[in-house]
Amino acid sequence: METVHSTKFENLNLKHRGKVRDIYDLGEYLLFVASDRISAFDVIMNEPVNGKGAILSGISKFWFGKTQDIIANHFVTDDVNEYPDECKPYASALEGRSMLVKKCKPLAVEFIVRGYVAGSGWKEYKKSETICGIPLPGGLQEFEQLPEPLFTPSTKADVGHDENINFEQAAEILGQETAEKLRDVALDLYKFGRDYMNEHGIILADTKFEFGELENGDIILIDEALTPDSSRFWLKETYAPGKPQVQFDKQVLRDYLETLDWDKNPPSPALPDKVINDIITSYKEAYNRIVK
Repeated sequence: METVHSTKFENLNLKHRGKVRDIYDLGEYLLFVASDRISAFDVIMNEPVNGKGAILSGISKFWFGKTQDIIANHFVTDDVNEYPDECKPYASALEGRSMLVKKCKPLAVEFIVRGYVAGSGWKEYKKSETICGIPLPGGLQEFEQLPEPLFTPSTKADVGHDENINFEQAAEILGQETAEKLRDVALDLYKFGRDYMNEHGIILADTKFEFGELENGDIILIDEALTPDSSRFWLKETYAPGKPQVQFDKQVLRDYLETLDWDKNPPSPALPDKVINDIITSYKEAYNRIVK
């Protein structure tokens, strides 16, 4: 499959270019195209990761099908033969890395669920025995499982850095009832994914969900679901708290960037071939364990 850093379909209306997805407005529906771009710390890297977009699309499609009993989602089809006629000239470029989705109004909050002490959560816990301000028991190790999964929302920024907020702030943005409902949905989605992946040799350490509102007021799951871009995946058979984990996600990229003298703002540093190869290898392993 050809590497795609960004798309340019001259006869289609480009609505938005996100960190990974290019979104085209087709009138009744949106066309999501997953590029091979990769971001870390909310900054897009210059180098693409060949094949990454197709893996993300395949995993998201899988979870959209599996989680419909928890909440409806925006997926319509990923069969390019069913796309509108104006997409036909680009069928080969769209095959395997795109999907037709329902139009909706994205909610301005990201729904993050954490099941383990990791990443920025571990940094905060070492200082204050809290994660996103939520008090936790003392004595937890890095990568240790939390007593219960935590809902830790954040703002959603297309440019710049997302910011952690507490539940009360999320409720101010969304309304109390909506915030409570989607908090529970996000926790249910996490637990469903955690249990499924556990049977397939993966620990789902944490993940992020996004939701949108349809014209009729219904709220649905959008964007992506339980992918290596939006989650931390660890190898179950070698898991142990307090030591580095075998990862199937982009933590390898974050770990590399943490070794550099980089302020986590654009421009991004150059990525060695080894880091890019390690990323796609881990993404392929996640796909094979989850989907196949």
